[in-house]
Amino acid sequence: MQYRKNKNGDNWSVLGYGCMRFTKSGTSIDLDKAEQELMEAYRLGVNYYDTAYIYQGSEEALGKILEKNGIRDQICIATKLPHYLLKDRKKAEEMLQTQLKRLRTDYIDNYLMHMLTDVDTWKHLEENGVKDFLEEKKAEGVIRNIGFSFHGNTDAFLKILDAYDWDFCQIQYNYIDEISQAGRIGLEAAQKKGIPVIIMEPLRGGKLADVPEEAKRMIGDYANKLSHVPAADTSNQEEAMSSGTYTAAKMGLRWLYDQPGVTVVLSGMNSLEMVQENVKTAAESLPGCMSDDERALVEQVKAIIQKNTRVGCTGCRYCMPCPAGIDIPATFFSWNTLASEGKKTARAEYLRTSAMATNTVPPSKCVGCGKCEKICPQKLPIRTLLKEADHELRPFYLRAVEPLIKKLMRR
Repeated sequence: MQYRKNKNGDNWSVLGYGCMRFTKSGTSIDLDKAEQELMEAYRLGVNYYDTAYIYQGSEEALGKILEKNGIRDQICIATKLPHYLLKDRKKAEEMLQTQLKRLRTDYIDNYLMHMLTDVDTWKHLEENGVKDFLEEKKAEGVIRNIGFSFHGNTDAFLKILDAYDWDFCQIQYNYIDEISQAGRIGLEAAQKKGIPVIIMEPLRGGKLADVPEEAKRMIGDYANKLSHVPAADTSNQEEAMSSGTYTAAKMGLRWLYDQPGVTVVLSGMNSLEMVQENVKTAAESLPGCMSDDERALVEQVKAIIQKNTRVGCTGCRYCMPCPAGIDIPATFFSWNTLASEGKKTARAEYLRTSAMATNTVPPSKCVGCGKCEKICPQKLPIRTLLKEADHELRPFYLRAVEPLIKKLMRR
């Protein structure tokens, strides 16, 4: 495992464990499975673990695993304060104490303002005493580093970056979001200021690991080319990848590790194989690791993905639960499948998803409340998109037989 130093000189593993996507058993986290995967990551050198107040059950699961295995002081916990739920400083204190209890610890290594989108929000928090609260907790040792996670545009990110002496920041960044969100400009601005950058959504919720068939063929051709390079002509890049199969996921992660401004890449790993493969990639991929041919491949794959995407939903589920009962991420997943795999596959996917969930309703039942749009990290016009998705996924003849199909599928 490779490590990068933070402002305090502490080492953070370049691969971090994103705890938002722990496997569920019913409505609860499968704690035994999560423990096996998390501890495998720990044994392989991962020491950075990211969670949040609003990730249902995540903080508590992480706390139980760390306490049971006695490794709390050997790892870095990152969690987040949901400023959008705050009314005053007293509420911030209550939330922090809840988080400490869930995590079974008396200090948090990395504490983030969750989902800042503009500098005015940070100024409002300053005016309401939140900045002073954070600095007092840092002075007491309850918080070690103060940072923020960001979902907005590049200009807003640059203003927030200059608004405070941050210890670190967290951005959504991948080869699809190179010029959106904070983007490469934001990454390099943080690097210039000496601010460590944590990467979330490196594979866009798994979408960059499961690319369209045309892109898969391109990646497969590239992998075959690497495997047939004569030993005397093998470059450092090819030697670095010799211990594992070259995949879409590996390509996406290598694209990040190729950039020196990247400090930690978070991955929501929910299988032992994924943990092991991602650790291999992290160990092998240094800044400057990609060849010109590999970078050109990324651009080709990017073009194919953009051609085959209806909506840029990452499946983070911040928009859930929907007051009307719509499974918004599942709907958008099916809609994107329509673009990449055709109408038949997409509509079957939609029916499978909705049929298995007895408490969901079709997207046509959207009441237009807008709650989802207020908290969507991607700032998607969800209400409009749901209408479009409903039109394509549920043509009139399918709506007529949908109740019967669902009944049969549930059997």
